[in-house]
Amino acid sequence: MVEKKAKPTSAKPDFDIKTPFENLQFPAMPDMEAVLAVHRRNLEALTAANRAAMEGAQLVARRQMEIMQETMAGLTAAMTEAPASKTPASQAARQTELLKTAYENAVANTKELGDLIQKSNAEAMNKLNTRFSEVMSEMKALLEKK
Repeated sequence: MVEKKAKPTSAKPDFDIKTPFENLQFPAMPDMEAVLAVHRRNLEALTAANRAAMEGAQLVARRQMEIMQETMAGLTAAMTEAPASKTPASQAARQTELLKTAYENAVANTKELGDLIQKSNAEAMNKLNTRFSEVMSEMKALLEKK
């Protein structure tokens, strides 16, 4: 059994695509120069925040290097001052003292690095939060102009 295909008709459809849009009113466009100026200030704030974060990361890296150098210098000094003529008990006491000092230094250094990172992040976020508040006020003012 062969089915016949219906031939397309040239009749116009009942639905006109323009009809739903005839009464649609679009809001007035804001001043594009003002909008671009807002975005420019956004980029400046983002750049400043990135700069603060990068400077903080560099500071942390420098301080880590200093800590490593101090640790190595302390380790070298501890090894050279441990004479072989001491008794085993005094050597064990000295090693315990060195271990305690090394642990206390590691805790202090970790806290210092954590504080540096936290300060750097807070500074960068403060720049972004300040700009966010400003941009909300600026955009509100732009939209109220129309």
